[in-house]
Amino acid sequence: MAMSGPSGGVGGRRGRGNRRAPMAEINVTPLVDVMLVLLIIFMITAPLLASAVPIDLPESRAKPVETEDQEPIQLSVGADDTLYIGEEVVPEAELPARLDAIARENEGQDRPRQIMLRADKGLDYGRVMRVMGELNRAGLTRISLVTTGANAEPAAPAAVTDGSETGT
Repeated sequence: MAMSGPSGGVGGRRGRGNRRAPMAEINVTPLVDVMLVLLIIFMITAPLLASAVPIDLPESRAKPVETEDQEPIQLSVGADDTLYIGEEVVPEAELPARLDAIARENEGQDRPRQIMLRADKGLDYGRVMRVMGELNRAGLTRISLVTTGANAEPAAPAAVTDGSETGT
């Protein structure tokens, strides 16, 4: 029994012999599929990697507060007493000057800028209060403490509790 190939029937051969002509088209559908999957993965994981400063946050059962349109300032205190504003290390001696500069940037606004304070759960309570005191002294009174949920897994997103607003 004879089999028919893509070139036609048994008797209807085209070209030279049994050789097939090379295909000059590129199928981009698999490339587009892979790129869309990667895009979705990055869109999902990017918000979870919002902060690159590794802090072991305490747990809390407080409800998360809604953040504003304006990006809050991340102030982090690591387990080794290292201070960070955003992802930049700030020496303790420079902290008051840096906080004053942040407060001066927001003088014309009706509400001071929100500060997200992230402190390692192994820190001394007095250490966190000294940082909060510096924030209050600079006039940055909208302080939110960042924690993880009580039943959250380590990779769960951080919750923000707004229980430390002073002076308002």
